[in-house]
Amino acid sequence: MRINTKVRYGLRAMIEIAKNNDGKAVLQKDISRAQEISAGYLDTIIASLKSAGLIKNYAGKHSGYILTKSAVDINVYDIYKAFEPDINIVNCTYPSNECSRLNICPATDYWSGLNDVIRENMINTSLRSLLREEIVKLNKIKIHN
Repeated sequence: MRINTKVRYGLRAMIEIAKNNDGKAVLQKDISRAQEISAGYLDTIIASLKSAGLIKNYAGKHSGYILTKSAVDINVYDIYKAFEPDINIVNCTYPSNECSRLNICPATDYWSGLNDVIRENMINTSLRSLLREEIVKLNKIKIHN
């Protein structure tokens, strides 16, 4: 299973917005610079995150983007769903699958169950918990330098 670049960069962008979400909006150019994502590619990521209702523009003196909910109320699966319809690690578990062996295949339940495990892990991982991990990493780097 591969997670596509939009999902991975979308998660990084969300962490960056959450990291700076102390009442100030985060400028797209700052997200781009901090996360090393090209401005052009970040445009499509931001558009998907906005469409999913995870972030919004915040106009005013400090224009940019803010989370629409608390970081504790946004999970990795919410972010994943901004870019992909659902978790499907093999083609036979896609809803549009027309495999003639679907109902008799001995592996279908396994793959479906694995999809469920991955989905549950994403649902149980909040943006806030990832932000905490980021802070711990940054503090360890500072201590060692």
